[in-house]
Amino acid sequence: MTPERLDLLVVGAITAGAVALFASGRLRIDLVALCVLAVLGLTGLVTPEEAISGFANEATVTVLAMLILAGGLTRTGATAALGRLIGRATGDSRWQVLAGLTVSGAVLSAFVNNTAVVAVLLPLAVKLGQDRGIPASQLLMPLSFACMAGGTITLIGTSTNLLVSALAARQGQPPISMFELSPVGLIFAGVTVAYLLVAGRWLLPGRAARQYTERYRLRDYLTELVVGLNSNLVGRRLSEVDLEKDYGVEVLGVIRDGARIGRARDVEIAPGDVLLVRGTVQPLLEVKELPGLSLKPEVMLGDEDLTSEDVVLAEAVLSPTSRLRGRTPRSVFFRQRFNLTILAIQRQGRSLATRLADTPLHVGDTLLLQGRRAHLEELAQDSGFIVLGEVDAPPPRRRRMWVAVAVMAAVVGLAGVGLVPIVLASVSGVAGMVLLGCLTMEEAYESVEWSVIFLLAGVIPLGIAMERTGAARLVAEATLAGVGWLGPVAVLSAFYLLTSLLTELMSNNATAILLTPIAIAIAAQLDVDPRPFVMAVAFAASASFMTPLGYQTNALVYGPGGYRYADYLRVGAPLNLVLWGLATLLLPVFWPLR
Repeated sequence: MTPERLDLLVVGAITAGAVALFASGRLRIDLVALCVLAVLGLTGLVTPEEAISGFANEATVTVLAMLILAGGLTRTGATAALGRLIGRATGDSRWQVLAGLTVSGAVLSAFVNNTAVVAVLLPLAVKLGQDRGIPASQLLMPLSFACMAGGTITLIGTSTNLLVSALAARQGQPPISMFELSPVGLIFAGVTVAYLLVAGRWLLPGRAARQYTERYRLRDYLTELVVGLNSNLVGRRLSEVDLEKDYGVEVLGVIRDGARIGRARDVEIAPGDVLLVRGTVQPLLEVKELPGLSLKPEVMLGDEDLTSEDVVLAEAVLSPTSRLRGRTPRSVFFRQRFNLTILAIQRQGRSLATRLADTPLHVGDTLLLQGRRAHLEELAQDSGFIVLGEVDAPPPRRRRMWVAVAVMAAVVGLAGVGLVPIVLASVSGVAGMVLLGCLTMEEAYESVEWSVIFLLAGVIPLGIAMERTGAARLVAEATLAGVGWLGPVAVLSAFYLLTSLLTELMSNNATAILLTPIAIAIAAQLDVDPRPFVMAVAFAASASFMTPLGYQTNALVYGPGGYRYADYLRVGAPLNLVLWGLATLLLPVFWPLR
């Protein structure tokens, strides 16, 4: 076997392994990307300089800068101000609220990272639904879909566009300009919004809001323990009692003389006190055998039993920028750090209510929290959480709001007219945001979704290896062998469909990195202009409507919307088909094949 053939087989094996790991979700995508980088370097398929070139790639740096710029708009309250404007402008009907959210989300996502837009508009959408009696399930998925489609309007709407542009430029193609995507992107966004407004009425689930205890299935785990005269808990503070460590039963509160005690952890337990506890059947039965404790198993506790005058319940979604992802609440001292109790976690339609202290947290997890309103408001200041419910957002730097807007407008304007390359314009914008007091350097670091940065940096060398070893050309030849006889337009249509399906299974950015070199290779085999194939990757990689896992905005709304996996397939599959048909018609028109 020749060395060239061996290199080709190794690259194929690495690519197949990466795709399998991305799709399985067993390892974090950024960790998979770093493993790919390491294997490519150690096997000599890329040079050390090429192995780390992803960290200095124009797309990586630009994405990093754009995330910080979005953070500046958030910290100064610019995006929140838009949200309040939307709230005032929308009417009371479902159609009016849905139109306001989807249109504004799509427009804002054209200039601000769409994940950041969803993070800002998510609490607003929940509150609008509560105030107007509209189920969150009819608002949140449309918000996510509209923001995804809006991200295709400009070069900076999503990191995928920036990545495709940089990869195409590396292979000798002109980079994508700021508004080159706009004609088709506007059509895609308009059709997506229209589809959600019309077809969404019948396809979107309309699940009525339920109590937290019912929605998180907490009633199977909540009960009351009555403290007797001979209990060894009498005279001890609740903070000194660790039933969770010894028996796996957590004390959530104390009721004395029929009233809930607010700061129960500081109060000495007295005979006759009723402890609100959470645990599974076996641990509760073990605790029941302790002297002086009696179990009230017939009690069915609701939300009202877990709240009081100063203790409230609220939901918080773990955002992509959270430093807690992959870590357990116990390891970060969550209760001591935030003075809040995690009652349950909702993840991909499943409710977790036991052993929460040792459960690693994932992006998109919805945490049901119990605590004082002031502590929930403090949590809302942490960019790692999107707090839902009746909790006021932290006061932004309002005096710097228009400064942040002006800086962002300058970045878009300078890059849009071609005076300054997008990478320099965005980095200069970050410097301006910090120097002008829109955000601090620490907040700039917190605004970056580092998993995306490491994903880009780690997988970009794979694209280099695929191009060098001929793997991209081999896949192109296999593709043409199947549909090439139908002509260039049919091949373009099939390639868009392939990209769209692949991005449902793994990261949109990983899909773009793998398929952009193949797109250019297919065009070379057909002897046509590569531009429409490059654009097919850009648009299709952002069309992840059929699963909650292919795009982070879908993951963020999964829990708060109370969705099931099948909901995405029912609503998203027809939309994917509609956009596939539009892409087949429009891409050859705006970017001719010859």
